[in-house]
Amino acid sequence: MKLLVSALEHSANVHLKYLMKELTDNVEIIGIFDASLGESIVDLRSTAIMGFVDVFKKLPFFFRLKNQMVNLASDVDKVLLIDSSGFNLPLAKSIRKRYPNKEIIYYILPQAWAWKKKRIPVLEKTITKLASILPFEPSYYSPMAPVEYVGHPLLDEITIQKTDLTPTGTITFMPGSRPGEIRKLMDVYREVRSKLTCEAMLVIPTHFSEERIAQLYGDISAFTVTHDAHATLARSDFAFICSGTATLEASLIGTPFVLVYITKKLDYMIGRALIKLKYAGLANLLLSHAYGSTLHPEFIQDEVTAESLYNCYLQMDKEQFFRDAAKLRSLLQHGSAKRVSEILKETQHA
Repeated sequence: MKLLVSALEHSANVHLKYLMKELTDNVEIIGIFDASLGESIVDLRSTAIMGFVDVFKKLPFFFRLKNQMVNLASDVDKVLLIDSSGFNLPLAKSIRKRYPNKEIIYYILPQAWAWKKKRIPVLEKTITKLASILPFEPSYYSPMAPVEYVGHPLLDEITIQKTDLTPTGTITFMPGSRPGEIRKLMDVYREVRSKLTCEAMLVIPTHFSEERIAQLYGDISAFTVTHDAHATLARSDFAFICSGTATLEASLIGTPFVLVYITKKLDYMIGRALIKLKYAGLANLLLSHAYGSTLHPEFIQDEVTAESLYNCYLQMDKEQFFRDAAKLRSLLQHGSAKRVSEILKETQHA
């Protein structure tokens, strides 16, 4: 089976690696993905963006990349799109227009339930199979839509879990993986770190060179650098985490944390206007939908100060967090790689 893959984000490629383990050896992938999986048509570092402003600046680049992917679709058995709806949904529409019978599987769906619900009929019309990773998501689609809850990919990847909250004297700082996020949060993190007497871990992505780390993070002499987020979170008493996949990882591991997020003011204003969500963290969205409760505090934009974060660390009810985190893990049930691999094999013979 020859598979055209579009996986632009780092997290999407982590999920893709687990999926590839479930597929047979005779699967050949082409397209956009991490270099560790094969020869991608583009360096993923060139696709990194943060916010609406960066999107507009790089539109010509993404138009060219989309056209290249559409051309490649002519010679594949099927198409697998993972997350990144800003690129993958227009790509799907273009592929469907040129190749009406091409099988397209979308894994980790656009959050149409959060904003732009008009995309739901488009997805139903364009995509052969919609693989949802959120248990409530299929309810937003029509009864005959080709959508299925397949489990959550983080439950394939997270093999470690806290069994109790016995203090370890370690706190973890996670400023994200995008350059803009890192630069905006590190000054605040350094100030928070100066208030602590315990060990402070700083999680840095493995793909950053030493030169890049120096450019993005500045002085990190007060931190112990680590690249293993899951193990570090599991042995931490608390964490300060940039909004994103890592917040759900910490939730499933059982590490109390606070979500923080700072972006460009214009991006924030546009986001507030377009996205009508009560919470930024996926764990909070899931629990509020299922139980009417939340899991962790959230600090956004001007709320992100060293004082507010430090006070949250001191005052948060960590035992309640631990109980609610167990409810979240039960809600998501299981991983998704096995089921998505089955879907790909099923569509192969459809």
